[in-house]
Amino acid sequence: MYEKTYPNKRFKLTLQFLKKHISISETILDLGVNNPFSEIMISEGYSVDNTTGEDLDEDTSTIKNSTANVVTAFEIFEHLLSPYEVLKAIKTDKIVISVPLKLWFSSAYRSKTDMLDRHYHEFEDWQLDWLLEKTGWVIKDRQKWTNPVNKLGIRPILRRFTPRYYIVYAEKQLNSNS
Repeated sequence: MYEKTYPNKRFKLTLQFLKKHISISETILDLGVNNPFSEIMISEGYSVDNTTGEDLDEDTSTIKNSTANVVTAFEIFEHLLSPYEVLKAIKTDKIVISVPLKLWFSSAYRSKTDMLDRHYHEFEDWQLDWLLEKTGWVIKDRQKWTNPVNKLGIRPILRRFTPRYYIVYAEKQLNSNS
């Protein structure tokens, strides 16, 4: 997936955000298969387990059975048909989620060769916020950043100042009925 481009800026900012909110003493279930960012988290001292490639729209058993303290989902929710069900299945009290934001000047991403490498959702920030709120999470911190590219053209210029990524740290809302 990262043969031609490696998202150094995104990984650097994601790691800074993670370190701000999650201690290395906490265990992490990272949604998605082992990937370069999982390896970065491990190299920084985090204890990380990944899901194994199961279709999380159909099978949330790994999430439900996890004993991790934190769930991370970096660039995963846009691929799911029902992130609502995944969020409801999470038993931890803390989550860190990042998603690419919808760009008004660009259509949704879709690989023509890999059925799993497609974006069903292209989020606006308020949509992820609402999804989290509806599933019992309270956002404690959020950040956006751009993804400039070194090309000529209108879209590359727009990418210099249009936020492309959105990351949130949220905690499970305390149930007043407990």
